[in-house]
Amino acid sequence: MARQADWYFDYVSPYAYLQFMNLGRLPGDVRARPVPVLFAGLLGHWDNMGPAEIPAKRRQTYRYCHWLAARRGVPFRTPPRHPFNPLAVLRLTVALGATPEVVGTVFRHIWGTGNDGQDPASLDALAADLGAGDWRARIDDPAVKSDLRANTDAAIARGVFGVPTFAIDGELFWGEDVTDMLLDYLADPEAFRRGEWTRLGDLPTAAERRQSRL
Repeated sequence: MARQADWYFDYVSPYAYLQFMNLGRLPGDVRARPVPVLFAGLLGHWDNMGPAEIPAKRRQTYRYCHWLAARRGVPFRTPPRHPFNPLAVLRLTVALGATPEVVGTVFRHIWGTGNDGQDPASLDALAADLGAGDWRARIDDPAVKSDLRANTDAAIARGVFGVPTFAIDGELFWGEDVTDMLLDYLADPEAFRRGEWTRLGDLPTAAERRQSRL
């Protein structure tokens, strides 16, 4: 029987692109359903900061992603501006059904060849590649906007705090770097439900920092 995993992503994340390009490693009985969400919405809900909002982490992220892509032989070029506002490409993806083919085309446009993620001329070219027609009208559809908000709200309700994240069997696997852990889980889910694993979610907190960025 086929198993379905929800794959939460935002095009603003280079890690999401790299994981998308690695989805061929999933077992044949697992179907990954792409679910576009607004990363900024997740950050806002959990009062968190994205990697690109911390200067040293921003540089590390770009360098690491370029290194990892080269190591894997994956085409990679950082777009001319980052972070960019991904709302247009996310809504366009929702409007076109969020199929793997659509998602792959958008990812390759932005991260594979380094096109701008929000410039209208860049989006004109992307829409032409997608056969999307008037992309402005599509992303202005209230139903499309509502669906993207609903995706993000549903992700938050499941505990999703970052992208990319796989959700399957009530478990969350966040980050491109946990792909191998996900594969081990898919091969033997019960191994994650016995022994030391049983207490990890309920560890007591010994110290807490002040909830302030000042």
